[in-house]
Amino acid sequence: MAYKLLDGKALASTLKSEIKLEVDRIIDSGKRVPHLSAVLVGNNPASEAYMRNKVRSCEELGFSSDLIRKESTISQEELIDTVKALNEDDNVDGFIVQLPLPDHIDETEVLLAIDPRKDVDGFHPFNFGCMAQGLDGFLPATPYGIMLMLERNNVETSGKNVIVIGRSNIVGTPMSLLLSRKSSPGNATVTLAHSRTKNLKEICLNADIIISALGKPFFVTADMVTEGVVIIDVGINRIDDLSRKRGYRLVGDVDFERVAPKSSYITPVPGGVGPMTVAALMLNTLKAYHKYQD
Repeated sequence: MAYKLLDGKALASTLKSEIKLEVDRIIDSGKRVPHLSAVLVGNNPASEAYMRNKVRSCEELGFSSDLIRKESTISQEELIDTVKALNEDDNVDGFIVQLPLPDHIDETEVLLAIDPRKDVDGFHPFNFGCMAQGLDGFLPATPYGIMLMLERNNVETSGKNVIVIGRSNIVGTPMSLLLSRKSSPGNATVTLAHSRTKNLKEICLNADIIISALGKPFFVTADMVTEGVVIIDVGINRIDDLSRKRGYRLVGDVDFERVAPKSSYITPVPGGVGPMTVAALMLNTLKAYHKYQD
């Protein structure tokens, strides 16, 4: 069947244009522009790439931003002191601490130290609790981006069977909560699958929508999906490919080539969920700015 590509790159560009208009109005009014700070510990290549995208997006939108680099040997106490300084800086509307952190740092303690009002990544338990209860707060950027993608493409979720593969606090668990809420998108019947789930293939074959956030290349295969399924592929996996200049290529959790023909909608990797995550972070930053200003 003919499928529609859920083009995250194109939609993110549209969202950024909408944000830029809002920032232009802020500038015209003589007010300061939104400011996003980012803390990067160490030199993880993937984290470096994510940060470059975020800084570039800030520049495109007219936000001000700064990148705070810390050595991988930083102590937990010093990192938390950095977080507290950002909490207290009135010129910082929102900030992120890029994960993962070095093994000697307790990520939970660092995230707990972030002021929920500036938690534009949506990871603080306060914001997580607001999301679970349908209250106003910051949504985690990747699930927020996926919800925007479903909404803007008019993908029906009400009454649908959804399977979310992967139960992380960053993607899987928030997605299961958001899609089960009484909202639009939402009102779905959600199954949250994980490493202990039995009969996963049979569960997937009963799904109208599959969201895979497992981190295993080509995990979702054509024999696991039914005709007309909606596929949201959150996975970004690097596999060797000597035909490429870099010697590798990025692929998702889904065997796109074979699954796409059976799908009604499907996200590509790259160019699907990734750009939407950055756009959602920018929206959260704008929201934090307005909360702070108002």
